[in-house]
Amino acid sequence: MKDLIIIGSGGLGRETVWTAERINAVTPEWNILGFIDDNIQVQGQLIDGYKVIGTTAAVSKYPEAYYVCAVGSAKIRRRIVEKIKAIADVKFATLIDPAAVFGKDRVQTGEGCIICANTYITLDIKIGSHVYIGANSTVGHDSRIDDFVTVYPGVNVSGSTYLGSGCEMGTGSKIIQGLSVGMNTIVGAGAVVVRNLPPDCTAVGVPAKPIKINRSI
Repeated sequence: MKDLIIIGSGGLGRETVWTAERINAVTPEWNILGFIDDNIQVQGQLIDGYKVIGTTAAVSKYPEAYYVCAVGSAKIRRRIVEKIKAIADVKFATLIDPAAVFGKDRVQTGEGCIICANTYITLDIKIGSHVYIGANSTVGHDSRIDDFVTVYPGVNVSGSTYLGSGCEMGTGSKIIQGLSVGMNTIVGAGAVVVRNLPPDCTAVGVPAKPIKINRSI
């Protein structure tokens, strides 16, 4: 079994441990060492039976371990991963829940991804690195999802769509076929994207309309 450390001990971190445990129940693969978290107040605590073993500086102590960043915010997840890469040359795990329906041979997935239970990811799809796809979401054929994208639970991504790096699709949002969401754009919960959205904005409503410009990373 391979050693696994979860970056982030909050709610998504706990869910990610659960995903790893569900994978192990089918095929033993991960020896979960615990969490790392820069929150000083949680150091040494047991969370769902696993210890917070240090801050991000601790990655140099576990050179053989695999890591996965379990932080929902795309912007913060990118910053954490870049910080860790500056400390050590680490390996990142991709975790795919056994209840995900996944066109394995026709889906490309980068490192450090988390794909949750009851997701449907069909055919000829390219998923970048450090992407989070929440439970009960769907991704249609021929779509492309760039690095550090967050797809929250219950999202419907139609076929031949493009989600730019660092964008976020809020819980229950939808994007119709053939459209794109620009990099770092946030689509609000329940919004429906019916036309292309530019980068670096927040869009809400039905249909989704930009309401503000976000500061670029």
